[in-house]
Amino acid sequence: MSVLLQQLVNGVMQGALIALIALGYTMVYGIIQLINFAHGEVFMVASYGGLATYTWLLPEDLKKVPYVALPLMFVGGIIVAVIVAVIMERFAYRPLRNAPRLAPLITALGVSVFLQEFVRNVYPNATSNLPYPKVFPEGALSLGGVNISKTGLLLVLLSVGLAVVLQTYINRSRMGRAMRATAQDPDTAKLMGVDPDRVIVLTFIFGAVLAGVAGILYGGYLSNINIDMGFQTGIFAFTAAVLGGVGSIRGAVIGAFIIGLIKTLAGQYMPGGTQYDYVWIFVVLILVLVFRPQGLFGEPERVRA
Repeated sequence: MSVLLQQLVNGVMQGALIALIALGYTMVYGIIQLINFAHGEVFMVASYGGLATYTWLLPEDLKKVPYVALPLMFVGGIIVAVIVAVIMERFAYRPLRNAPRLAPLITALGVSVFLQEFVRNVYPNATSNLPYPKVFPEGALSLGGVNISKTGLLLVLLSVGLAVVLQTYINRSRMGRAMRATAQDPDTAKLMGVDPDRVIVLTFIFGAVLAGVAGILYGGYLSNINIDMGFQTGIFAFTAAVLGGVGSIRGAVIGAFIIGLIKTLAGQYMPGGTQYDYVWIFVVLILVLVFRPQGLFGEPERVRA
């Protein structure tokens, strides 16, 4: 029983990390109907940005003070993620906004490969796993034989908290209304005084901030990073967004927790172990989409006259 409970806890922690990235996928798709496959690499470069901040920008005395070093790593990682996301939107996606959907999709794949190779060639020793600084809360809480790491608990609290803040902002703020209007009908929103370019850039920035937080937490949770982490985790995040309903913030979060639980439980109890966790995730995804093509919380696509 304790093994099952431990795997459930591990699944919730994995789901919290995936949720932060899945929110970026679902927001961008909700606004401009683009699956940004390069978003996983934004998460990856943010993690390297946090490591670079710690390694080269922090004085040695501050590196030993976690409550100073950790926030500065978050700031460094988020800044790198936002810069990459804004450049990506301006030069890779904006010129193709009115192009057939296949063109920006292929461009997104190209940007993903470019970012991987850029980090591989620019960052020292990027081809191997790099240890991440131990500035996160160490130790674990033990409840009934189940260990909950303090880093994992921080991950869950930040993930859920940021998702709630984002949902509240979109539902109640003026810019949130502009985002919803642009997602529903960009032409009418423009006639009502909404600047679509500003809305889209802010959407990319919000997604990058969440990916930046996820990148730093990933390094702290697993204690190392590599250039393949963006693709691997991005696949799970994209699957979570589709499972929950692309365009739905609540769906992305719940879909991410489902993916995290499937990954850990399938790795423990299903044939093939962790080598086949991808298989079981996509089996569940296919079954959901067969009976509910819009995802668990997505809305059926309306056919415009």
